Amino acid sequence: MERFFPYLLVAAAFGQAPAPNTDIHYKLASDALVMEGVPVGEIRGPFTLPSEAYPGTQHTYWVYVPAQYDAAVATSLMIYQDGQAFMAPEGDIRAQVVMDNLIYRREIPTMIGVFINPGRRPDQPEPTPKNWGDRDTNRGVEYNSLDDKYARVIVDELLPVLYKEYNLSKDPERHGIGGSSSGAIAAFTVAWERPNHFRKVLSNVGSFTNIRGGHAYPDIIRKSEKKPLRVFLVDGRNDNRGQRQNGEYDEKRDWFYQNVRMQQALQEKGYDLNYSWGIQRHGQKMLQTVFPEMMRWLWRDHGVSTDVKDMVERSFNGVKKK
Repeated sequence: MERFFPYLLVAAAFGQAPAPNTDIHYKLASDALVMEGVPVGEIRGPFTLPSEAYPGTQHTYWVYVPAQYDAAVATSLMIYQDGQAFMAPEGDIRAQVVMDNLIYRREIPTMIGVFINPGRRPDQPEPTPKNWGDRDTNRGVEYNSLDDKYARVIVDELLPVLYKEYNLSKDPERHGIGGSSSGAIAAFTVAWERPNHFRKVLSNVGSFTNIRGGHAYPDIIRKSEKKPLRVFLVDGRNDNRGQRQNGEYDEKRDWFYQNVRMQQALQEKGYDLNYSWGIQRHGQKMLQTVFPEMMRWLWRDHGVSTDVKDMVERSFNGVKKK
């Protein structure tokens, strides 16, 4: 993840006492904890996806298959960038556990989840929770560029493989994509470039900043025809704030400011938008608390039955007997 400047050094440069740790009160939501009786999905992989969009690189990915998956029924799809971080068993999100719990209670539809890492050459290390690959993979180029090359990875390279293995709905309203930091702007770019394939975007501490021109998105959004996207933005007031050691301030490198600009642009254009501003730093601590609600909101319009006699609808979404 992008670190513009360490907080303690900034404080020291200005002769200030170190700022308090504003992440300490974010705790794992109950839905991120394994619950007794809830069917557990399967994580398959890792798999390797060679890339034509970025020749010489490959992407490692894992597939979450919920216990309720039925190959006879088309299912929804959610793709997470920096997959290793979203699926880490002891991480801040534990997306597969959240999905297990929400699917079981019918709060989101049954869906396949894909956790994909940024591309890398075979001689480069696989990203990990401690090293997301900014300096030794293709992450920075893929995720932060405002072009369609990474969208090609997801839509033209990954989706055909998934369609062969799983019965996935091809309805873009049933396809979501998300990420944190540079992975968040990457997710937005995929949906922006390919709205006929993805229409739900989950963004945490999105790098809509001048790493590779991401700060231009609010103006691009205002000037462009509205697209059929649903977006949930999350950021914190203590994210990277564009303050340099010498005291200079660069608003184009202020994550929180640029996320608010994104919110304002999307709101002005009438997008289906939700957002939550906390006090987290640059990271995923706030997602410990809000990730389940982000998923509920993004997927809130999945089909329901209002028949009072429909006891299947009124029961847990368990594993169907074969």
